[in-house]
Amino acid sequence: MTEPFTYELLHVDKQTGARRGRLHTPHGAIETPVFMPVGTQASVKTMSPDELKELGAQIILSNTYHLHLRPGEDLVAQAGGLHGFMHWDRPILTDSGGFQVFSLADLRKVREEGVTFRSHLDGSRQFFSPETAIAIEEKLGADIIMQFDECSAWPCERDQAEAAMGRTLRWLDRCIAAKKRKDQALFGIVQGAFYEDLRRECARKMAQKDLPGFGIGGLSVGEPKEIMYRLLEVVTPELPENKPRYLMGVGSPDCLIEGVIRGVDMFDCVLATRVARNGTVFTRDGRLVIRNAAWAGDFSPLEEGCDCYACRNFTRAYIRHLFKAGEILALRLCSWHNLRFLTRLMEEMRLAIEEDRLGDYIKAFYERHGRGGW
Repeated sequence: MTEPFTYELLHVDKQTGARRGRLHTPHGAIETPVFMPVGTQASVKTMSPDELKELGAQIILSNTYHLHLRPGEDLVAQAGGLHGFMHWDRPILTDSGGFQVFSLADLRKVREEGVTFRSHLDGSRQFFSPETAIAIEEKLGADIIMQFDECSAWPCERDQAEAAMGRTLRWLDRCIAAKKRKDQALFGIVQGAFYEDLRRECARKMAQKDLPGFGIGGLSVGEPKEIMYRLLEVVTPELPENKPRYLMGVGSPDCLIEGVIRGVDMFDCVLATRVARNGTVFTRDGRLVIRNAAWAGDFSPLEEGCDCYACRNFTRAYIRHLFKAGEILALRLCSWHNLRFLTRLMEEMRLAIEEDRLGDYIKAFYERHGRGGW
């Protein structure tokens, strides 16, 4: 019987060392490196499943914390798991809810057995442990599930970072012991805040465990990007070459590029759809705010040469009008474009890796787009 989860390292770019791979799951193969749209509450905001397929999404995310609070994992299980509930027949990943729980700050209390917190919806008392997180994720039924971990804030003292890292490692062992389903892949999450030696230690200890993949968490939480890039250079060499590496919560164009050349295979972020709903779109020439008066009479697409539905059919003038008129279609078209921009960026980087020219591709991208700005 074929293993439900296998990762193939297909090629390493000669210019940058970036990886081209393929992750096999029960709901299909994922070509990597890949950007994963976020559907926190079993829906990528404003987008239908068919539209996500059309723009090239291979895998989407949902969140354990939010779905536990509403509508509840038991209801989702009755619908056949997330795949049946949200009508998505491709791979799904669920975060454990660890980041959301720890972002509650004043509403939570951390103990070795787990975290007690108050729901952001109604203030009700909740408790998450490694065992409860795994039980919820198993009922949700995603292909890839994440361990329950403890995130550290930016900045944080070393003793706090070391304690959170140690607890994350112990909680991983409990997640492994609690997991029952064979058709789900459990990823560990490398923590250690912003201390190189802690990150290296955590990655080395996780690499010793027979896991199908590894997340890199606790980054992109307010620190300068240069620090994140430096820590990726510390972590990725410590992780197995034959397993996928997932940089959690990162999705600006420049961060995707910098993550790929540092050996990352998987990314996710709400940025693309969040800024789209405010009228901001990604283009090869940088950020474009479609609400601005400059585009009132501009009958060109959001981005020349883009193959997304919005750019094939509508103009900047029209989409700006939709925003000014308060039409929901404006949010949908900008979300469509931004998601397609990122999936196309990953498609182009995969091809560039295969052809050993990723360094040239990135140089040309930055010469036109610039660095950062998101």
